[in-house]
Amino acid sequence: MNGPLTTADDRDSRLAELLEALMERKRRGEPAEVEQAARENPDLADELRQLWAAVQVVGVFGRTSPVPPTHDRPPRSPSTVALPQGAVAPAGPPLPRRFGDYEFLEQIGRGGMGVVFKARQDGLDRVVALKVLRNTEASEGEAQRFRHEAETAARLDHPNIVPVYDVGEVEGQPYFTMKFVEGTTLARLIDEGPLPPREAARCVALVAHAIQHAHQKGTLHRDLKPSNILLNRTVGQSESRAVVESFASTDGATDRRMDSWTPLVADFGLAKRVAGGESLTATGIILGTPPYMPPEQASGSRGRPSPASDVYSLGAILYECLTGRPPFQGATSVDTLLMVLDQEPVSPRRLNPKVDRALELICLKCLQKQADLRYQSAAELADDLEKFLRGDRPSVWSGGLGDVIGNLLRETHHAPVLENWGLLWMWHSLVIFLLCAVTNWMLWQDYRDHLPYLALWSVGLIAWGSIFWWLRRRGGPVLFVERQIAHAWAAGIAASIAIFVVEWLLAPKVGVLTLSPILAVFAGMVFVVKAGMLSGVFYLPALALFLTAVPMALFPQIGPLLFGAVSAVCFFIPGLIYHRRSLQHGQHPLP
Repeated sequence: MNGPLTTADDRDSRLAELLEALMERKRRGEPAEVEQAARENPDLADELRQLWAAVQVVGVFGRTSPVPPTHDRPPRSPSTVALPQGAVAPAGPPLPRRFGDYEFLEQIGRGGMGVVFKARQDGLDRVVALKVLRNTEASEGEAQRFRHEAETAARLDHPNIVPVYDVGEVEGQPYFTMKFVEGTTLARLIDEGPLPPREAARCVALVAHAIQHAHQKGTLHRDLKPSNILLNRTVGQSESRAVVESFASTDGATDRRMDSWTPLVADFGLAKRVAGGESLTATGIILGTPPYMPPEQASGSRGRPSPASDVYSLGAILYECLTGRPPFQGATSVDTLLMVLDQEPVSPRRLNPKVDRALELICLKCLQKQADLRYQSAAELADDLEKFLRGDRPSVWSGGLGDVIGNLLRETHHAPVLENWGLLWMWHSLVIFLLCAVTNWMLWQDYRDHLPYLALWSVGLIAWGSIFWWLRRRGGPVLFVERQIAHAWAAGIAASIAIFVVEWLLAPKVGVLTLSPILAVFAGMVFVVKAGMLSGVFYLPALALFLTAVPMALFPQIGPLLFGAVSAVCFFIPGLIYHRRSLQHGQHPLP
């Protein structure tokens, strides 16, 4: 297991305090003074600047909050697991060797809020893991959050959740005791390499049952990750034979790394009651660990955390069990968080060809960006994993025509970026209509020279495109998916101008605006690209534009005006919808 975590934890606590102070200044309308904070804390300067930048970047996705000051590959916190022999325990708070009815034996771990000791309980003469607040002069809020963790865990009674024995105070200092786990963590096991697929499935199925129990008790964990899955040594106990059989692979090769362990879920420090209740966490701080955090936990515009949020984290754990790495792992926390929000994970089978296709589909279903596309409960996930282990067909394989059509028309996880484009699309609808109206007026005025039309569309589209992009960049950082959309749009502009160039080159054989119906075809193709990247709803304006090419060809005297009217509607309506969403999420109009 890892050694001391004191330095990393202290840095994280300081970073969290600095970020909260900066956010508080911003909420009051005062300058954040990030550089001043960086100068006063030179050892944290670089990371503080990166994390503060994330506040601005994540703002693209809706209501935002600072990125948690956690490592992308989180420190393997010992939690309630014993340190290996020879490891040096970090220094703890100034507490006596005796603590009420307990005798401290050694310090075995420490997190952002508490310190964990191995202790012996008088009277019962049993060894427990005893957790106390790190800060003996903790604020009332910290003490309340500490008690919340203890009370949450104490309500849960499941064989795969670390049990809480006692909750109380000694001389005003809160504490609670848990089962002392003589073992390791899933994170440490994965550090040695990916688990065999069947072992990974069995392990995550057991954890999923535990999380389902927590959900039934009204509790979301919100910080599931391999380092919070403890592995209890079971060899020599009555259930050890069943555990060995459970983790034995069917191909004749039994991997002994898991056959002596039972997974236990720990650390309910970020747990939240599903229904009601005021959050006990600092306002505006993103909670969780970026590589295992669902999009809705990272950005308010992606929805509210739900049981499907913990399902996402279980999928991230399964992914790491299968591949040896988290689904998203950037150079910094900022990079990782943006990957969680904007990118798809690499297929597990590309990283580990031994992974079964069915297990890969189960894993990827958990990692869907949209919560309603995941398993809606941990029990559903556990059921599919158990079907896989039995050799039955998991539900993830099924899908009727209605499901296919529904998925085709729904929004993708990239759709929230349209909130940055809503007002711009409304302006674009006006520009394109005016451009087409002027073109039609020129046609009615009997302009028969190709060059005026070529000049109007070339100068008009290029000028407006430049202004459009300048306004978008002025609104904040431009995401990768937005650059892809911009490239598709630029291709449409280039193709539109090319139509007038071709007409000019073919003159006098081809009259003015003879090829103009192709404008509607090109515009429809651009919307097809948007439908695939952003929302299947855009197939409807694509179809409308394709059909518009027919009356444009049949009624050439009003063809440009028809195209302008249909194009304006295709841009104005979604622009208005997403602009209203941006206002609901507290974003400011770009121009």
